[in-house]
Amino acid sequence: MQPCDLIGRIHSLESFGSVDGPGVRFVVFLQGCALRCKYCHNPETWADGGEEWTPEQLFQRVYRYRNYWGRKGGITVSGGEPLRQMDFVTKFFQLARAKGVHTALDTAGEPFRPDDPAYLAKFDTLMQSTSLVILDLKEIDPEKHRRLTGKDNANILAMARHISELGVPLWIRHVLVPGLTDDEEGLRRTADFIRSLQTVQRVEVLPYHTLGLFKWQKLNIPYPLPDAVPPTAEQLARAEELLEVRRYPG
Repeated sequence: MQPCDLIGRIHSLESFGSVDGPGVRFVVFLQGCALRCKYCHNPETWADGGEEWTPEQLFQRVYRYRNYWGRKGGITVSGGEPLRQMDFVTKFFQLARAKGVHTALDTAGEPFRPDDPAYLAKFDTLMQSTSLVILDLKEIDPEKHRRLTGKDNANILAMARHISELGVPLWIRHVLVPGLTDDEEGLRRTADFIRSLQTVQRVEVLPYHTLGLFKWQKLNIPYPLPDAVPPTAEQLARAEELLEVRRYPG
């Protein structure tokens, strides 16, 4: 495939991200996601589409901001789900790493296919140019995960183990929704799983918020959590305790 034939579908660009990896980041949000998380704050990224870029065009645009990144910053590709456009992300990250740029992949892992050797070979090639994987672990229980997202999580957990075996650094994130993703037994099981991984550098508990509710309304999609509220400071602290956040200073 020639470079000009490789096209990525971009939802939006953020020049100065501060919460999507270490340091100051240029964040690329890709279009398309197969998960239907009940608390999703970017439902407009579910469908395919978006603005078309080649990896070379996108990197030329992003690299202009390198002076703002310092030693700790770099590029993060998020979504949507970036693994749905893995070939594009791989080439984009290869261009970045050739210039010594730190690359972070922000993913929920849904497209991962652990039993497909051809897919794994492509995934491993991506990991060779990935400095950090930020994995959103939504639920540890498979049935609860299906109810929350519409998909199973066995392949997602397999991806986390595979990344760990490859030696790629991991940040783990969990969105805390009171009454939905905050049961103590589930959080303990999640902590056990995280502890089994060898490359976890940071664990973050992200409090549920309603800032994306207007997007559901604009798209005329019924919001499935009309009564959900953000967690209290006490609930957040308890979740951080159960997930052993302090164990991973990052």
